[in-house]
Amino acid sequence: MKKKIYFITTALAALSVLSLSSCLKDPRYVNFGQGGTVVNFPKGGLPNFAADAITDASDTIVKQFAVELASPTVPTSATDVTIAVDNSIIAAYTATNNAVSYLPMPDGSFTLSATKVTIPAGQRSGVITVTFYRSKLDPTLSYMLPIKIASATGGGTISGNFGIHYYHFIGNDFAGAYLWDYTRVPAAGNFVGHDGTILPVTPSQFEMVSGYYVATERYEVTFTKTGSGAGALYSNFAVDLNSDDIANIFTPAGIVVVQHPKFVMPGFDPNASYTYDQVVHGLLKLNYTTLTRSVTDYYYKP
Repeated sequence: MKKKIYFITTALAALSVLSLSSCLKDPRYVNFGQGGTVVNFPKGGLPNFAADAITDASDTIVKQFAVELASPTVPTSATDVTIAVDNSIIAAYTATNNAVSYLPMPDGSFTLSATKVTIPAGQRSGVITVTFYRSKLDPTLSYMLPIKIASATGGGTISGNFGIHYYHFIGNDFAGAYLWDYTRVPAAGNFVGHDGTILPVTPSQFEMVSGYYVATERYEVTFTKTGSGAGALYSNFAVDLNSDDIANIFTPAGIVVVQHPKFVMPGFDPNASYTYDQVVHGLLKLNYTTLTRSVTDYYYKP
C-alpha cells in the first residue's frame, strides 16, 4: 500500500562534499587525476532527485546547497561559478519521468541568495541559499525549480550527472492547512482545533501527523482519484502508520501497536467513492490502539 518515503537532508548534510579520493576510486565517476576540473553539485543530479523534494510543513523553507570543484589538485586561483534557473529542464525531465506533471515555480514563490558564487583559491566549494514560500503555491499542484550550473571561470567542465538541482513540490488534492483534534484514551494531552498540515508524498498519497507520544509519527494515506475539477471522486482509501516511525520511534519506546489505523467516520465504506467535501469534512478521522492507549486524530476543514 505504501510507497517509499523520502526526506530532505539537513542543511549540514547539504553542505557536505564528495571527497576527491572517493571519486577517484569509484568507477562511476570521472578520474580527475587524468583530467581537469569538474564543477558539480555534490548533492544534486537525478541520483539525488528524491532528496530535492520539499516536504517541510512550514511556510518559509530555507535550503542550502554546495557548489564543488573536483580536480586533481587544489585550485590555485579563485573560480566564479554562475547558476541559473532553467525551466526548460522540466520538459526534459518529464519526457522520461511522467508520473507527476510539474509546473515552473511562480514568481515570488522563491528567492536565491545569489546567482554567482566565488570559490577562493585553495578551496573547493561554496554555498548558495534558496528560500521557498509555500503560501505562494497551490498545494494541489506540483512544481519544480531546476537550478543548473550555467558557467564557471577557469575552464572547468560542468558535470553532466550532478550539474542540476531538481527542487520540487509534489501536489495533492488534500495537501494544505487543516484544523486538528486529538483524543487519547485514557485521556492526556487532548486538544481541539489545533493547526495541522497534510503533506503530499505523491498525487495519491499524503501524510498526517499523529498527536501521540512525540507527535511526529505519521499516518500514510493512499487513495484513488477519478475525474477532475469539482466533479472528482475519491475512493480506495487505505491508511497505516509509517513503518520507519514505528521502527525508530515506537519500538525503542516500547510502544506496541495492536490495532493499526482505520477510518472511523460513521458509515465509512472502503468501497465507496467520496467527494472532496466529504473527505475534508469528516473522512479524515483515524484511530489506532496500542497495548495501553486508544489514539484518534481528526483532520478537517472549517
